Amino acid sequence: MLLAASVWVLPVLIAITFHEAAHGFVAWRLGDHTAKQQGRVTFNPLKHVDPFGTIILPGLLLLVRAPFLFGFAKPVPVNFSNLNNPRRDMVLVAAAGPGINLVLAVVAAVGLHLVPLLPESVAYWTLENLKNAIWLNLVLAVFNMLPIPPLDGGRVAVGLLPYALAIRLAKLERAGLVLVIGGLFLIPFGLAQIGIDFPIVDWLVLAPVQYLGNAILSGVGVI
Repeated sequence: MLLAASVWVLPVLIAITFHEAAHGFVAWRLGDHTAKQQGRVTFNPLKHVDPFGTIILPGLLLLVRAPFLFGFAKPVPVNFSNLNNPRRDMVLVAAAGPGINLVLAVVAAVGLHLVPLLPESVAYWTLENLKNAIWLNLVLAVFNMLPIPPLDGGRVAVGLLPYALAIRLAKLERAGLVLVIGGLFLIPFGLAQIGIDFPIVDWLVLAPVQYLGNAILSGVGVI
């Protein structure tokens, strides 16, 4: 049990810390100092952990053996009106989080080449950490790029769509979390209870993750 948990702790903390810090850093460099002033442009994971979203909610779902796992970090505050070019820069700020997760996945994949050089006592533990880091970062990147506000992909879409469509999409942000949880998890779970298979998470998240994972592992010469 402890070993299983230990090979997830570092990948999770690094993935969410870099994701949120990337949002804050890019916003800071593009003119908004909100995150910087609140100490969120940092690699200290304690600044980004949300007690409920990062610890309690996933823990409860694991405890009740829910068919899905969901959680979130503390969102980095960004005042888009402070950005040098609000509409364009909103896209860059939003894309920074998933972007750094892709970078972390590549770094972890490259790190697999070092595992055979490690002492046997730590090689397995390191291997499991790296494997988990690859897939976790890819899941975070793909999931967060779904075009639903308040996910990063929703904000990217708002910044890229024509103004009239962008306004309509932006209005969904108030109910965005409900749409994500309901559409991706609760509705498929309910349909499964009456024998209807609706694997929307497989289609929208897991299939792209598998494709990206294979491409990265092939690209760095692991497979």
